[in-house]
Amino acid sequence: MADFSFDVVSKVELTLVEESISNAMKEIINRYDFKDTNSLIELNSKELTITMTSSDEFKVKSLYDVLLTRLSKRGLPLKNFQPQKTENALGGRARQIVKIQQGIPQEKAKEITKTIKDAKLKVNASIQGDTVRVSSKSKDELQNTIALLREKDFGITLQFTNYR
Repeated sequence: MADFSFDVVSKVELTLVEESISNAMKEIINRYDFKDTNSLIELNSKELTITMTSSDEFKVKSLYDVLLTRLSKRGLPLKNFQPQKTENALGGRARQIVKIQQGIPQEKAKEITKTIKDAKLKVNASIQGDTVRVSSKSKDELQNTIALLREKDFGITLQFTNYR
């Protein structure tokens, strides 16, 4: 009998992030409370970071709120965006970096596989880079595993792909 499997992943679509940032910048340019603040939101897709700069710390927090609104309207997983500490930049400005989590970190992957093994389901879970592969002889067991993982909170948003 054939083995069935699926992958547990945590991905953020960068094109949707780019569109969200573009829409947020359009809103910021038109808002009166951001007038003459030179507020800016930039995406660095190589380092997977979003940099927000504005005239003060309060404006940076407002920028983050606008950004989160735009990201959620696109259906992006907000758990995968981790804001760092707001810091003072040159010229009396404030800056905040938001890290984008792509893939499942090693310690989270270990936590996921431990959760699956502790549930005593008849499945095999293995870590493969930044994904977790779950396989079994029964599709029902795989469905039970997906239900188990959905009800737990691992601090990142999980997606289930390659269901075969």
